[in-house]
Amino acid sequence: MTASSSSEHLTAVVPPARRPSRAGRNLVAAIGVGVGLGAVILASLLIERHVFIGVLAVAAAVGTWELAGALRRGAGIEVPVPVLLAGGQAMVWLAWPFGATGQAVAFAVTALGVLLWRMRTGAAFYVRDVTAGLFVAAYVPLFCSFATRLLVEEDGTARVLTFLLCVVASDVGGYAAGVLAGRHPMAPTISPKKSWEGFAGSQLAGMAAGALSVAFLLGGPWWAGLILGSLLVVCATLGDLVESMIKRDLGIKDMGNLLPGHGGLMDRLDSLLPTAVVAWAVLSIVVPV
Repeated sequence: MTASSSSEHLTAVVPPARRPSRAGRNLVAAIGVGVGLGAVILASLLIERHVFIGVLAVAAAVGTWELAGALRRGAGIEVPVPVLLAGGQAMVWLAWPFGATGQAVAFAVTALGVLLWRMRTGAAFYVRDVTAGLFVAAYVPLFCSFATRLLVEEDGTARVLTFLLCVVASDVGGYAAGVLAGRHPMAPTISPKKSWEGFAGSQLAGMAAGALSVAFLLGGPWWAGLILGSLLVVCATLGDLVESMIKRDLGIKDMGNLLPGHGGLMDRLDSLLPTAVVAWAVLSIVVPV
């Protein structure tokens, strides 16, 4: 067999390398995990809505653990994980019976615990580590506790569903528009795959979801849903960019590897955590109980 025929034979039997998807992730795994998470959330809301607080508590604990691990791996920053885990549970659960008072007291006690716990290892990098600990406490469990505030209203299930539907619609609309028509990067130095076309798709989908959810789930005016959807899309997009900044600063790709096709749980919570704060605030104004 000649060299030429050998080359042709190899070309015939060796399959071409599979190109990565334009999404940059395992789409099948990502969809499967997303459907599974959605089923857990829906079950907790529809069977007994207060079970959803348990789901929030687990998410806050896992997110705190992942972010603390990322800080340690990427920058050698040590935060007091036991204090943050205990304080985070207090923030999520005390927001149920005590509202803003429960959130504020739990966060203040957690902050005090961070200050005191870190004293055990000396003054070196004390300010850095304490600042990081306070950041973790605010970014994960405190923001998460605003979803509890949404839930405990009389129409809490509908409020949480409205919030989640807007964020999911934003994600799906942005993903579809970005893959199909994305041409102009939004923030190339932070998240190269985000485009203005994707953001436009997020806005259209998020505003539609907001208008329909507020009108049919909450009995509010459809225009209030448009405002809600638009603001939540902006916040969800900024939440994605903030976490991208954190990961770039730490030199890591994902916060963890718990969820196939997604990375860590924090890689899914990035848009939800700050958006929960905005959703609670906006719904309290435009659709008061």
